[in-house]
Amino acid sequence: MRRPFNGRSASALMSACSVATLWLASGAAAVHAADGAVATVMEEVEVTARKRANAEKLQEVPVAVTAYSGDQLEALQTKDLQSLAFKMPNVQLDDVGTIKSTANFTVRGLGVNSSIPSIDPTVGVFVDGMYLGVNAGVVLDLFDLEGIEVLRGPQGLLFGRNVTGGAVQIRTARPTEEFTSKFRVSTTDHQETNVAGAVSGKLTDNINGRLTAYYNDDQGWFENKYTGNDHFGASTTWFMRPSFSVDLGDAGDLLLRFESGRVDGDGVPGQNRGDYSQQIAASVGVTDWDNSEGSFEIAIDEEGWSETEWNQAIAEYNKDVAFGNGTITNILAWREYDMIGAADIDSLPLPLFHSGSSIDQSQVSNELRYAGRFGNTSITSGVYWFSQDLEYMERREILGVLAALGPPYDQLFPQIHAGGGVQDHQALGVFTQADIDLNDEWVLTLGGRYSKEDKDVDIASIIPGNDCTLGGCSAFDFNDSHSWSAFTPKVGLQWNFSDSAQTYAVWTKGFRSGGYNMRNTVPGAEPGPTDQEEQNSFEVGAKAQWLDGRVRTNMAVFHNTIDNMQREVNLPSETAGVAQLIRNTADATIRGAEFEMMAGLSDSLLLSMNVGYVDGDYDKVWLDISGDGVVDDTDLGLDIPRLAPWTYGMGLVHDLALGNLGIVTSRVNYNFRDASAYTDNNRGMLSEVEMVDFSIGFAPLEGNYSLSLFGKNMLDEVSEGNNTQLPVMLGPVALGPNSTFTPLNRGRIIGLEFNYDI
Repeated sequence: MRRPFNGRSASALMSACSVATLWLASGAAAVHAADGAVATVMEEVEVTARKRANAEKLQEVPVAVTAYSGDQLEALQTKDLQSLAFKMPNVQLDDVGTIKSTANFTVRGLGVNSSIPSIDPTVGVFVDGMYLGVNAGVVLDLFDLEGIEVLRGPQGLLFGRNVTGGAVQIRTARPTEEFTSKFRVSTTDHQETNVAGAVSGKLTDNINGRLTAYYNDDQGWFENKYTGNDHFGASTTWFMRPSFSVDLGDAGDLLLRFESGRVDGDGVPGQNRGDYSQQIAASVGVTDWDNSEGSFEIAIDEEGWSETEWNQAIAEYNKDVAFGNGTITNILAWREYDMIGAADIDSLPLPLFHSGSSIDQSQVSNELRYAGRFGNTSITSGVYWFSQDLEYMERREILGVLAALGPPYDQLFPQIHAGGGVQDHQALGVFTQADIDLNDEWVLTLGGRYSKEDKDVDIASIIPGNDCTLGGCSAFDFNDSHSWSAFTPKVGLQWNFSDSAQTYAVWTKGFRSGGYNMRNTVPGAEPGPTDQEEQNSFEVGAKAQWLDGRVRTNMAVFHNTIDNMQREVNLPSETAGVAQLIRNTADATIRGAEFEMMAGLSDSLLLSMNVGYVDGDYDKVWLDISGDGVVDDTDLGLDIPRLAPWTYGMGLVHDLALGNLGIVTSRVNYNFRDASAYTDNNRGMLSEVEMVDFSIGFAPLEGNYSLSLFGKNMLDEVSEGNNTQLPVMLGPVALGPNSTFTPLNRGRIIGLEFNYDI
């Protein structure tokens, strides 16, 4: 299974340590310095959260949403979605670390803790209107965007597809009629070089084109104490994105977007924090390894590898119609994603538990919708169809080459455990939302969505002696098909009590279809199906602008009840390393509050802050999630995984005018996220993290360039993608208490970035 490292770098895993808030970001990297960053930040972002024909101002929509413009994202040196992981209240946009580029996003305490692609996410990610069908391939590099919106709370009416926690919308930059181009180059103290550019302009009388190109050469951040490799985690990433806008005259307009990309590189930087880990490492000559929670040091014998490819095409058609003075929109999308790789799961310098996996996913979707207005009522209505073919294969090497050493290894433990599955998946949704102006101040929202999902699977349990390989499997021992459906209504009331302030209340239901476990490692356990998860959500929010718009505040409180919560329960296994069960485990209640503020203290100084609090409890538990063999109050008293009680941050932006030379913009930001459980039994924990970022940039008064020095995670804080517990004994081998597979995010990074625009 192992491939020798061939010099190609690893799939981009940008540290979750890039921290700043929404309001810090706005315009801070603006190339033209005439107005400065503080003036630019006051320009309100427009969002598409309600899928109206035209974008709306952020402060006017009755939705809890944090939005970033393209300029803001560039100011933040945003490399991927994980770069935004600490920037919003009650939001975690983390990479799980087990399989490269796999999202474990959590919003308001609702998320998943798995890299199994057959587990549907609770936070949906949409790229130019295309829903990404699996968590894999989500945390990929970003560049040349129009904006990102993060919607908190269930968005199942307009967005559908299991978005019970929230939705992340990514909008790539559109072609422009006017000729424009931009170029970016950056480098860091850890030899990561990034070159990217985009050019846009008129091609013919009715066609505009845009070409975006991106390349990143990452020499690696981590040191492997076992191999002496001080550039582990290396990767090369590239993608190309041509796009075209076509004016069809009276027939409408067409926007075509294409993208093709690839990532090659190392495996996972996993750390084992077990009590015996240093002793095991010393047995093979590693005597100076620090595996404590505050250390970035790793010591693994299998550095692994990964190869990721994706291709996608999105066609968006819009036509204005006289009916309701509205717009018909159709988004037809196709995506193909392939990944193969290997990793050291025991995270020790011995061949104890290594794993390889492959994902082959292809999807097609189409959304047809209408948005218009009839008198005092705005209508958004549509039909959504989604089809996905998914294949996942996994191969585990338990005790590896130790099996060749003779008894007892070769008698007790066949070396290879293999399995996986294939799934055919169809989804259909029909939705309508009406926003009714009761008078000049009050707006009533009524809506509903009917969703139906069908899944057909063949699964081969991951067991010793299975003849599955990373190229396929003929040993399927389970096949099944199942359907789930639900109606999810929404009722909301918005009060616009002044031109600059509003409050709203919303009740809605969320739906997440059931599914199957393609990583079935427990002998005799059924891979599914699980029952669907349903949610009732109530939210009250307020948005206001004060002092002629110099101060903006957004706040919300929410109360959610979740029935039939779906979880992947990770339990240590002496034979399989880790046993995964996907089950409906509990009913739960999650409640909380969040607040965001941006204040222009002067024409040259900006203050921002955000605070989020979330609290949750199990109401009923019917599965032994503690792993002690019984279902009792111990299970009921456990913390809900990935629910971090407190998130908060504060930052400053300052513009210093240098006469006719230009402007120096300084930014500093502090953010905090509480510790939280990772596993259902709470033995695996994610660390409390404090993040500090800064940047100092110069842009000339007359010129088309900017130069900035930036630093991320300046406190060099350790954060984890996951913290999976391994068994005390792996067969006859003693791993010891508290043995873990803990993929690490990167620490302190300092770099330079140069931007040039025409």
